Amino acid sequence: MLDHISLGRLPRPTSLRLLRNSSILRAASEQSVQLFRSAVASKFRRLVHNMPPQQIAGKNPSVPRAPAVPRPSASVIVVNSHNEILLVHRNPKSTSFANAHVFPGGNYDEKQDSQQGFAFTAIRELFEESGLLLVHPSTGEMPSDSELDTAREAINTQRLMFHDFLSQHGLRPSVESLLPFTQWITPTNVPRRFHARFYVTFLDEVRAAGFSHGDKQERLPTPDGGQEVVAARFVRPERALADFAAKHISLYPPQVYLLTTLAELLRAPQNTPAERARVRALALGAFGHMVINPKPLRGHDMKAAGYQVLTYEGDETRGGSPGRLHRSKVWFGVAGGTVGVALERNFDVFTEIEPQAFSESAKL
Repeated sequence: MLDHISLGRLPRPTSLRLLRNSSILRAASEQSVQLFRSAVASKFRRLVHNMPPQQIAGKNPSVPRAPAVPRPSASVIVVNSHNEILLVHRNPKSTSFANAHVFPGGNYDEKQDSQQGFAFTAIRELFEESGLLLVHPSTGEMPSDSELDTAREAINTQRLMFHDFLSQHGLRPSVESLLPFTQWITPTNVPRRFHARFYVTFLDEVRAAGFSHGDKQERLPTPDGGQEVVAARFVRPERALADFAAKHISLYPPQVYLLTTLAELLRAPQNTPAERARVRALALGAFGHMVINPKPLRGHDMKAAGYQVLTYEGDETRGGSPGRLHRSKVWFGVAGGTVGVALERNFDVFTEIEPQAFSESAKL
């Protein structure tokens, strides 16, 4: 057979015989490879046929898939003088939080944010997504609108480093004005996971460009041309929650949680020093440093109930006292997006957070 040809037994060829025998060898080699591949494929088909169904393609339910590592990210809740909060509408084609209304923010970028901290990430992402630039009051002259637009696009496409842009204009990002306002880690069953640091800040206390402030009318927040967001607007937290309840917009549990919290604190038509002090006290206390890992309630039949129950640290099932509720009921639409969230939290977030429920071991 061709696949048993012994090269050592071939006669010494003349030049013409060499060409002819070379052709034979190539043909023999090709046929040998084809026969070998056919034999391997046949053996593999027999092997797969004899395997248990759950082992085919590596789908073995007895070996759980390791959850994805959460990507570090940062978002900022911007409150203006009318107690309105900035929300951006994510692009419906986005790979994360498609079509949802969220607080401006995004992933930590090693190239852009190296050694700067997560508050810097939040300020950069705020500028990229909405055009708002938060800087320290004592720094240099604010760039013109055209300069801001040009820089915003260049930073978004990595053609310009955000810190270089700030340095060129003698500006310092107002990282000290961002107050911690909880951290959230995506559940382990979600393929794309994030460890999001949320911050809150008040425009009355910072110098900014690109927004309506007091008696000086400047540009309103603008989307980034559809790259990540398609709209940006200031809205009172209770109005955003009402729009979500009416299914006019889409929100996720962290946004509902934080909007609900702020709606209880920012009630006046105009932002007041007392309200800012209350939010600051909440941010600098146990609430602001909570790290929340939503987990499905064990034993809850989601299909029968029609909704999922996500529990948070401090719930009676997650280290909290008996009767303590810290959870949300979540309804999902046909496309998988969130269409309803009911927060259940029966304790005072200023004075009744139980620290033992938020131990280091509970954070991952």
